[in-house]
Amino acid sequence: MAIPFSYNVRSVAARWSTTVVSILGIAGTVGVFIAMLAMARGFQATLVASGSPQNAIVLRAGADSEMVSSVNLDQARVIADAEEVARDQSGRPLSSAEVVVIGAFPLIKTGTDANVQVRGLSQSALGVRPTVQVVEGRFFKPGLAEMVVGKNAAEIYRGLDLGSTFDLGGQRWEVVGILDAGGSAFDSELWCDATVLNQTFKRPETSFQSVTARLNSGADFQAFKDRLTSDPRLTVQVEGEQAYYAKQSTVVSTLIRVLGFLIAVVMGIGAVFGALNTMYSAVSARSREIATMRALGFGGGSVVTSFLAESLLIAGIGGVIGCLAALPLNGFTTGTINWQTFSHLAFAFRVTPGLLAAGMVFALLMGLVGGLLPALRAARMPVATALREL
Repeated sequence: MAIPFSYNVRSVAARWSTTVVSILGIAGTVGVFIAMLAMARGFQATLVASGSPQNAIVLRAGADSEMVSSVNLDQARVIADAEEVARDQSGRPLSSAEVVVIGAFPLIKTGTDANVQVRGLSQSALGVRPTVQVVEGRFFKPGLAEMVVGKNAAEIYRGLDLGSTFDLGGQRWEVVGILDAGGSAFDSELWCDATVLNQTFKRPETSFQSVTARLNSGADFQAFKDRLTSDPRLTVQVEGEQAYYAKQSTVVSTLIRVLGFLIAVVMGIGAVFGALNTMYSAVSARSREIATMRALGFGGGSVVTSFLAESLLIAGIGGVIGCLAALPLNGFTTGTINWQTFSHLAFAFRVTPGLLAAGMVFALLMGLVGGLLPALRAARMPVATALREL
């Protein structure tokens, strides 16, 4: 015979002062848990969004990022001539040999310098990445010291407004356009002509760090990779653009997740002790009630189930509150340094249904752990002793 769940609901309402403490402890833990995972999810999603399933990026063999890669002009031409590479309406290959440098720009909020990734590329770059659009001004002209700035970069750093000028590498640059990259990492970058960028930083004009090519279709990737890696003129590695940017997010997203779990575990332990205290107090205060129910025929299993249900109810309420508290973070933009590129990256928190579900599971797990021992104690309570207190 089962104890009615309404009994547990009335009990929770009657002990609202101690119950609120447990609920808030669980809610805070769940909120932090979801927030940290949403941060990691947002960082990873921002980088992965930079890649297209139809694009491939070519680096020097053995390089784990553009920063340590090198591709010369002759190699870039061989890559562009591959038959898997798409062509524009004029028949020119949609391939962009690119240069990457790091520049220091002051943050608007703090005035302190942060590293910004400056990307030099070819005029075909917008054809290679058609999802990137110039929303204000125009694209840079080849041979001129002009910059197109990602929308996040324009909002985060000083002196990058449309029409403004700034010094970088001893060269005076003019901001001629603002680009929208759909929430990808390119929104935090500055784009310019690769040749001018090489000249500014005294690099060989025939030296690049990567080549990004748009293929006829995503199905051509393996053939494209096989062609380049087997060509004796090349010593390169070929990766899908999405896979490459997913790897670039690994270090920071893993660090955020690990820290998030550690913080959640520490807070979770506190929340479990709070639940234990609440449920032990409930057992002590209701010893005569428990004895009476046992005398009426409710078995030890029914008592355990009832007290666990009560603990899970408290945890469930806390979980819901924690999830609701985390929801406003969705879309909130922040920034951090990507340790694999050593540049500052703006990204938005992503609170997904999966994360909310994980938060609820975490809350119920805390309720289960916090309620099990008190429930067992209630079931083992001597009936005769408790009844003599009536």
